[in-house]
Amino acid sequence: MQSVPSQAIRPLSLNASLSSSRLPFFSFSLPIFHKFKINPSIYNKSQKVPLFLTLRCCSSGSVTAKPSSELRRNRDVQEPDEKVVALRRLFSKPGIGIDAYIIPSQDAHQSEFIAECYMRRAYISGFTGSAGTAVVTKDKAALWTDGRYFLQAEKQLSSSWILMRAGSLGVPTTSEWLNDVLSPGGRVGIYPFLFSHDAAKELKEAISKKNLELVFLYDLNLVDEIWKESRPKPPNNPIRVHDMKYAGLDVASKLSSLRAELVGTGASAIVISMLDEVAWLLNLRGSDVPHSPVMYAYLIVEVDGAKLFVDNSKVTKEVMDHLKNASVELRPYDSTLSEIKRLAAQGAQLWLDTSSVNAAIVETYKSPLDKYCSNHGSKGKIKNKRYDESNGLSEGPSGVYMRSPISLAKALKNPAELEGMQNCHLRDAAALAQFWCWLEEEIHNNVELTEVDVADKLLEFRAKKEGFLDTSFDTISGSGANGAIIHYRAERGSCSVVDPNKLFLLDSGAQYIDGITDITRTVHFGEPTAREKECFTRVLKGHIALDQAVFPENTPGFVLDAFARSSLWKIGLDYRHGTGHGVGAALNVHEGPQSISYRYGNTTPLQKGMIVSNEPGYYEDHAFGIRIANLLHVQEINTPNRYGGIEYLGFEKLTFFPIQATIEHTPQQPSTMISQSCTDNDCSMFTSKTPHFFRVILQETITHGILAKLVDISLISDDEIEWLNNYHSQVWEKVSPLVEGSARQWLWNNTRVIHKR
Repeated sequence: MQSVPSQAIRPLSLNASLSSSRLPFFSFSLPIFHKFKINPSIYNKSQKVPLFLTLRCCSSGSVTAKPSSELRRNRDVQEPDEKVVALRRLFSKPGIGIDAYIIPSQDAHQSEFIAECYMRRAYISGFTGSAGTAVVTKDKAALWTDGRYFLQAEKQLSSSWILMRAGSLGVPTTSEWLNDVLSPGGRVGIYPFLFSHDAAKELKEAISKKNLELVFLYDLNLVDEIWKESRPKPPNNPIRVHDMKYAGLDVASKLSSLRAELVGTGASAIVISMLDEVAWLLNLRGSDVPHSPVMYAYLIVEVDGAKLFVDNSKVTKEVMDHLKNASVELRPYDSTLSEIKRLAAQGAQLWLDTSSVNAAIVETYKSPLDKYCSNHGSKGKIKNKRYDESNGLSEGPSGVYMRSPISLAKALKNPAELEGMQNCHLRDAAALAQFWCWLEEEIHNNVELTEVDVADKLLEFRAKKEGFLDTSFDTISGSGANGAIIHYRAERGSCSVVDPNKLFLLDSGAQYIDGITDITRTVHFGEPTAREKECFTRVLKGHIALDQAVFPENTPGFVLDAFARSSLWKIGLDYRHGTGHGVGAALNVHEGPQSISYRYGNTTPLQKGMIVSNEPGYYEDHAFGIRIANLLHVQEINTPNRYGGIEYLGFEKLTFFPIQATIEHTPQQPSTMISQSCTDNDCSMFTSKTPHFFRVILQETITHGILAKLVDISLISDDEIEWLNNYHSQVWEKVSPLVEGSARQWLWNNTRVIHKR
């Protein structure tokens, strides 16, 4: 599944050009906080920026948004939007007084997936994609989203909304648009809990160029005011302890390493707001957020203690004992700001990752800190350890504003985490084999199945596997044109029937107690067109090229992105999403800081222990979509040379499942295959109980000597065929012991050798 560009968990930085000189790279002193091996001077751009807010308009002069008639379907009559009208009425209320209001997608923790009660942007706009920003003025309403969601937004937005296709020529950023449509002196309101400090600061600077004022509305969220009683209640699900056999490292060790970092930077405490960082550090898991095993909480770690701010009703006795053993105190979730004020009033030097910690927390800290410094004769300054001497910082308390060290430590998986990921992928593959066996049989029996039916059945097979908890994201089940909607979500009553004569894209994943999966396969149940086969083959070639990549240590992910696109580029094709995202270990399906993307902002080097996805694709609007996704583990490669005395890295596969290919046989091979299959399966596949689809495959293979599917053999090299054959050999070896009967037969058929003509 493709994530928010660059860093899915850092979605609200507004400008790729935002300087991050106060966020240098730092050296970790203990094993789990590994050292960066890259020149910090190249980190002069913010790494935590989404596409839908970073792209600059290419034109000069005044920027004017394209009307919806140019960007999506024409609509003759603009439909009144009651929610937007109600929101505008609040603009002139006492204590508000604004001319525009920005509604982002995130919660107060900058999460990608959020609880239903925090889906404010979806509620106000009707657009349910995971990435986007809505802006409402007194007479306009506009929504920005990136290329993954263009088609979905076209369908879901009413004519009252202007769709801003971020990345398209002439489409402005939110700040550019506000500067253009508002008069000088206008006031732009935001709820500061939903914006990172960096995002709010950049927005403030950008709109001030046209004399617009950014207004923090701390005490009320305007969308909540009109949502009222119909708004869902906040989640109240119990927290659980993440077992040491899966975590691999105890909480005391993690906290000790983190405190060593605090001492090294001169900080007295760190505020942790990212939910997956809290969960990873404390070896806790929750279910407050769909598809993500996290709980809503803040964590403040001091040199001599730690406080977890969470709803106490979620804390079981086991969790209470677990936290007590780690010397972590419990505090109410809504008392976080009070603790920040207390620490600031004492002159505490808080480490704040301003790319993720929300603006409300940072501003709550800065105000009493400035007062403390004034009373004690020193001026508080932002502290950046790497540049203390050159900046000539004065003595006295100051905020330490740097990237959270937990982000990288969490990304570098330990042996127990890797083992859990490997094990859950094999169980998941067994579930997938059972599912695809069922699906192909149903299709060949002319059973009518909707895209939702397919997704529900897949969940049914996965739910039977040991350790299954949840899906890792909403399953993307897209037939034909729906496959071209990169983050399509089928809904009962409006989805399509799976058409055997069209490409079918299935992107899915599961949360298990020991790991997480994310896999995409694109198949055709009939005979694909030459165009479909060429596009599929070029996507496969890109997938193989990235899988086989070998690169020197300190290489950032964006350097590898072209490997996956090169074959498409040769005929002028491309895709509008990154090629790979970081993946958590029994945590979030999208995590940073690593990624493989054409966006140059993320210069984080890929390092041993990281997990990334490999998912190139191609999408023809209103026709079909293609994507092939596996998860990979970064490992050291034993190269014959070590130029520069450095390590060389590559990838090890975690996902083992067939990729639909062309099965070719010489006249002698069918009987050989039948004989070998008979040995492996006690000849049971040739009885009257043999599934219809498998009998058809055998008959076509015997009669015609070839069963054409999606790989165009004329476009693929011998080396690439060898890769595919080796991969399928591994799939059979690893997964076949976990399945039996018709599912085993299906797996056998779909892992056969391809021969070059």
